[in-house]
Amino acid sequence: MTGSRIAAVGHYQPTRVVTNDDLAAIVDTSDEWIRTRVGIRTRHIARPDETVDEMAAAAAGKALAASGLAPARIDLVIVATSTAIDRSPNMAARVAARLGLGSPATLDLNVVCAGFTHALATADHTIRAGSATAALVIGADKFTEAADWTDRSSCVLLGDGAGAAVVVADDTTYTDGVPAIGPVVWGSVPEMGRAVRIEGTPPRFSQEGQTVYRWATTQLPPIAREVCARAKVTPEELAGVVLHQANLRIIEPVARKLGATNAVIARDVVESGNTSAASVPLALSKLVERGEIEPGAPVLLFAFGGNLSYAGQVIRCP
Repeated sequence: MTGSRIAAVGHYQPTRVVTNDDLAAIVDTSDEWIRTRVGIRTRHIARPDETVDEMAAAAAGKALAASGLAPARIDLVIVATSTAIDRSPNMAARVAARLGLGSPATLDLNVVCAGFTHALATADHTIRAGSATAALVIGADKFTEAADWTDRSSCVLLGDGAGAAVVVADDTTYTDGVPAIGPVVWGSVPEMGRAVRIEGTPPRFSQEGQTVYRWATTQLPPIAREVCARAKVTPEELAGVVLHQANLRIIEPVARKLGATNAVIARDVVESGNTSAASVPLALSKLVERGEIEPGAPVLLFAFGGNLSYAGQVIRCP
């Protein structure tokens, strides 16, 4: 068995930026109300004709270019999304066609907001098993298409976008014992699955906000510490923490309870809103692009959400 590492990342966001004041013109809310409760100032909203696979391919193309790999090297594409409208061809196959990748295995994965870290673990496991050598792992969602624009408690949260990573086989043994992609810790709380829903025709997003908040801030910190322990790194040794960008009032207490005192904490939710499966790779890609974390430094990726599912791993920053 071999290991794997993230060779490069990339992201994409639609050009249209919607402010809190813009939303206050269509629903009973205000900039102060939104910032106080969730920390969001702006979000990007896709055009009506801008599709999930279009955004996914844009982010993946940037990651692929940054990796230096030829498109033909990619033998696995995984797209994490919960907002694909069509059943077939799936988003991964459409991305492969857009990028001219040849004949990779293509699959979509739906774990809603926890999709990317589940997909990253799946790619890592596949490479370790010898069934792939280079994978594109993408989180992409057009979350605003599922928004109920009359519900001020939910529509103010949502944004659109995509983030991607190129994952390649890696045999490196690091002196500090931290693998390039650490063991995943994942699970769910099925009996509480209705706390976050995208249901109906057309599908609409809704959630039990207080239930999610209490669960996330009380149950997730010990799980995040377990992720670090599995990777043989202490929270104090983390250089970065990229949690699902759901709500600043969840991100900050979870990071504080984790004890990542020396880490850069991703707060992309402020400018991007909740982009579901895109949020972790989108935030990571921005940190890398801005040079806020040194290449090779340990970073915790940890996502949670729909199905009250969660998954996390410690990676080395590309």
